[in-house]
Amino acid sequence: MEIRGNKLYIGAFAAERLARRYGTPLYVYDAETIRRQYQKLTASVPYSPVGYFYACKANTNPVLLEMFRRLGAGLETVSRGEVLAGLRAGFRPDQILFTCSNMTEAELDFLIAQGICANLDSLSQLQRWGLRKGAPHVSLRVNLGIGLGPHRHVVTGGGDSKFGIHAGQFDQARAIAARHGLRIVGLQQHIGSNILDHRGMLRAVEALLRVARQFPNLEFVDFGGGFGVPYRPEERPFAVRQWGRSMARMFRAFCAAYGRPLRMVFEPGRYLVAEAGILLVTVTDIKTTPERTFVGVDSGFNHLARPALYGAYHMVVNASRVHGRTARVTVAGNICESGDLFAANRPLPPTRVGDVLAILNAGAYGFSMSSNYNSRPRPAEVLVSRNRARLIREREAWE
Repeated sequence: MEIRGNKLYIGAFAAERLARRYGTPLYVYDAETIRRQYQKLTASVPYSPVGYFYACKANTNPVLLEMFRRLGAGLETVSRGEVLAGLRAGFRPDQILFTCSNMTEAELDFLIAQGICANLDSLSQLQRWGLRKGAPHVSLRVNLGIGLGPHRHVVTGGGDSKFGIHAGQFDQARAIAARHGLRIVGLQQHIGSNILDHRGMLRAVEALLRVARQFPNLEFVDFGGGFGVPYRPEERPFAVRQWGRSMARMFRAFCAAYGRPLRMVFEPGRYLVAEAGILLVTVTDIKTTPERTFVGVDSGFNHLARPALYGAYHMVVNASRVHGRTARVTVAGNICESGDLFAANRPLPPTRVGDVLAILNAGAYGFSMSSNYNSRPRPAEVLVSRNRARLIREREAWE
């Protein structure tokens, strides 16, 4: 993004121009940001072999999936729909991972029929996989009691988490695998989302590598994702280079003790797409009360749920007038809920009806979590690549 003539630009395009051309609300993604983030992450881990599987729950737009495939990524999925989207985008079954709690019988059958590698999440899943004569090589998702994240709803490890096989159940897991002739060739751990503390992530890595010695047939260790991006102005970016060098050093030492080199696997999602995405909205109303000034817009938490769901912070910029003497306002959506606020008591330059506001860092868990609540259609999506903009999802119609 750039500011030119006091207006916000995305690539070669003024945000206002994109809003006029495609309408609002509108999700806009910058292709160069996605490529940069992927290359930054992959260049930070001086180890081979290593696999990066894009966690597509962050954003499942088919064009972005194809983009990641061309970049060389695999795909991490959590539902049958995501697997089908990946196959349609050209991923081979051996380029797709699946990780999900509480799988149905139909989902297990589907994964086995498609030849998809699954990180099995429970003793029950492992038992049912064996009874179905699934692939003899399996991977387990483990929970070692470690969880991190800025909100309890995004912490995916620890005693209160529904995810993973706990360390006290490893003997049972090995017994189930042996009974069905299964080889445990992979371990996966995912401790949370939007983690900026790379040292905390490394502590979780140390714990996983300690227990990995208990499994003699491993071919890979999957360290999950959770790499964060700064949403608030005071937050510092994830120290990806320091983390990557430490990861490589720790894993080489582990493999030397283990007796053979293994593959290292990661599942980045938010880190690759969050900063590439912007939700453009149009100011439709301005209302002043004795307590606040409300700037009303033509979108709501049905299009970006994170502020209402997690109390998440998203920077808001007046794309029509980026700089100017500011006043504190509350940016409110058009959903019939009191919690439908994008930003509360934030400084913005003078804002008028018709201005275009940009809600930043909306590329992850924006459209993919959107809904038709209040019977409102979902937005269009546009991909900007330098001096080219193209529609990659049509706006929903009433029909």
